[in-house]
Amino acid sequence: MVHKTVDLRSDTVTQPTEAMRAAMAAAPLGDDVFAGDPSVNALQEKIAALLGFEAALFVPTGTQSNLCAILSHCQRGDEYLVGQQAHCYRWEGGGAAVFGSVQPQPLAHQPDGTLALDEIEAAIKPDDAHFARTRLLALENTLGGKLLPFGYLQQASELAKSRGLARHLDGARLFNAAVAQAAQTGASPLAEARRMADCFDSVSVCFSKGLGAPIGSALCGSHDFIARAHRIRKMAGGGMRQAGLLAAAASYALDHHIDRLAQDHALAQRLADGLAGITDLQVEAPQTNVVFVDLTGSAKPRSAPLLAHLEASGIRATGLYRLRFVTHLDVDAAGVDRTIVAIRQFFQA
Repeated sequence: MVHKTVDLRSDTVTQPTEAMRAAMAAAPLGDDVFAGDPSVNALQEKIAALLGFEAALFVPTGTQSNLCAILSHCQRGDEYLVGQQAHCYRWEGGGAAVFGSVQPQPLAHQPDGTLALDEIEAAIKPDDAHFARTRLLALENTLGGKLLPFGYLQQASELAKSRGLARHLDGARLFNAAVAQAAQTGASPLAEARRMADCFDSVSVCFSKGLGAPIGSALCGSHDFIARAHRIRKMAGGGMRQAGLLAAAASYALDHHIDRLAQDHALAQRLADGLAGITDLQVEAPQTNVVFVDLTGSAKPRSAPLLAHLEASGIRATGLYRLRFVTHLDVDAAGVDRTIVAIRQFFQA
């Protein structure tokens, strides 16, 4: 029996569903550079309204969305405070510094993914010619699959605001965070997403991760902020023409794929539970759809052979000594169980 590949490398590997493809095919189109694509305009209005902002901008990637945000909040010679593991610092090619001469000031994360409030406070520079001007606090939720506590978001936001800093949220997986937070509060995921967004001046949301669209992110903010971001998007080559094909997929995802993220979270927990107890394997309890597994002791040198074993078994993952498994709409319980069996077989050999 031939099994389909279980691709746990990332939730970016999802394929559009048949219903999403139908929505794309039926999308009315125009030229978005002329602000004339009705599907793009509808998506921008929808995501802005969902998160409580005046306006939104559809962009090809989350990296470009964060770049537009930072360069819209900051000028040359400014700096933004950001976590060491934040995507817009570590994984986006240093774009803010390269293209905007905006300096990142990275801070260490606490075990729960937060940045200590006293360290944020201490990192804000005085108004002195020796220092870059601190202008922005950038947070990420979820971070490595961790849900930042809502009370912390409020405190960090108030601290930044009291010191005159703008506040940006990289919410690439904002709706994963919202679904996890809704499970704690009993509110709806949309209500929780809006509550989190209310703590920030701008929010970036990715459609091509857990929501399952093929391409695209949105940057939300005030009318003036989005006007600045629009200019930067143009300079960065992000102006697309009949982009409604992509916007329709994102709009479909917002309508149909938010609540189902709870299934991905349950599958991540199923995977973590199935790997518990393997010697020299430390499984970090997942909060959303990302499972980290650390190889320790005698297992540490075996990461490459383990990944090769999984690949030969039709299972894909990433990592070195810390492996990462990400569940998404193209992964089911059978695929998770195959992964558990394959990993246990490897360590029993």
